[in-house]
Amino acid sequence: MALTQGGSLNSVPSHQKQTLSTNYLDFTATATAGWAQQYLPDLMEQESEVFGPRTISGFLASVGAEEPMMSDQVIWSEQGRLHLSYKATIADLDGGAQTGGRLTITQDIDNTSGFTATAHGIRPNDTVLLATALGTVKAIVIAATNGSATVDVAPYGVADLTALGNQGTANACTVLVYGSEFVKGSDGRSQANEPQFQSFSNKPIILKDYYEISGSDAGAIGWVETSSEDGTAGYMWYVKAESDTRARFSDYLEMSLLEAESGVPGTDKVDDYLALTAVGTAAARTGTEGLFAAIESRGNTTNGITGGSAAVDFAEFDTILAEFDRQGAIEEYMIFCNRATSLAMDDMLASMNSGYSGGASYGVFQNSEGMALNLGFMGFRRGSYDFYKSDFRYLNDKATRGSINAATNVDAIRGMFIPAGTSTVYDQMMGKNMMRPFLHVRYRVSTMEDRYMKTWVTGGVGAATSSTDAMQLHYLSERCLVTQGANNFMLLK
Repeated sequence: MALTQGGSLNSVPSHQKQTLSTNYLDFTATATAGWAQQYLPDLMEQESEVFGPRTISGFLASVGAEEPMMSDQVIWSEQGRLHLSYKATIADLDGGAQTGGRLTITQDIDNTSGFTATAHGIRPNDTVLLATALGTVKAIVIAATNGSATVDVAPYGVADLTALGNQGTANACTVLVYGSEFVKGSDGRSQANEPQFQSFSNKPIILKDYYEISGSDAGAIGWVETSSEDGTAGYMWYVKAESDTRARFSDYLEMSLLEAESGVPGTDKVDDYLALTAVGTAAARTGTEGLFAAIESRGNTTNGITGGSAAVDFAEFDTILAEFDRQGAIEEYMIFCNRATSLAMDDMLASMNSGYSGGASYGVFQNSEGMALNLGFMGFRRGSYDFYKSDFRYLNDKATRGSINAATNVDAIRGMFIPAGTSTVYDQMMGKNMMRPFLHVRYRVSTMEDRYMKTWVTGGVGAATSSTDAMQLHYLSERCLVTQGANNFMLLK
């Protein structure tokens, strides 16, 4: 019988009494590394967490609520403004045959989408305050026809509207109804005003992720002791990989509700792409409205920086407060901002200290060289508003919005002002007014299916469900964000 030896036994005899690489099996590509060396390395088994907490989830849970839904759409309504205020152009300074002047209503004071100028609520005998950049005039309405944008007025104390400037679209006029006046024995009103109905909607999106490992690798042990954000640890690498996939998907659930955009069926390329899947209708499959998009479309945005600077001063802050006064005047706000803006706010508040120019004495009273100096502020009060400031990791981390903010000065987001407390809205699913946080997440759930954060395992590893020699983990969620009272939010760009 012939015996054929292998060519890689590494069993070369030696005439010296010492360990050589040729006497041992070499599991590495080079003969001077790994198992080929004769000295035992000091192995640090624990994986080092060099990036700290890597997840950004938890923001929406801390500022809002989560509620189930059983529909493809969530609809809510919000109260309109109580008082009547409009934008108009001066069609005629003296109104022609009328004694006074003539206005043409163009929009309501908020420039509400869908508002028609012929649907204004100004009626005859209303007393109005007219204002332009040149001055104000108070007048009484002498003709206002329902279904017409034209309003004729007679001013008090003057013959015409000359004090408001030239007529035409170049000189916009603000019209505020502040009361009415009737003569003795006159008839009452013949036209009633109905409350303005404002309805908003959003739709959930389906998010998915996936992880797979072969059955053989699932049974292998590693030399690195892994750890993850959810507390799992061990010497099997797939435990680490599965945990990272789950944590990343959990972050996607939150990042999607921050960044998502609503598509326009038949217009954008999202519609063209999704149409290729031939599943459902295009209108039901294009995006959802995230927090940033909701604030930019229905809320307030300030661009108080130039050239990428993070400067924040009281002038910008007071402008923000003035806008809040024009909106709901909610007393408490939470500020979530990036690091540069947070430090700029600290410096802004510190500048109010009388001894700031000669040193840093704010934060801790009677400072000495042996005391820790507090150079940061967590909250402050300005006017009638209370603000609570917090750094937002999503805007700082290089792997998320931090790198985006560093790459652009135009669309960089410095932070957000989010109102605290609850709002009163009419819920059409419940059929009554509800007190809810301004932000809350809606997720799909029923008696048969809970799609809040669904996870299931398939394959032939563990509890086998198929002949596939692998462990397949599936992740799914269906959710959307409801931003109520977006007019009370402020986005810092």
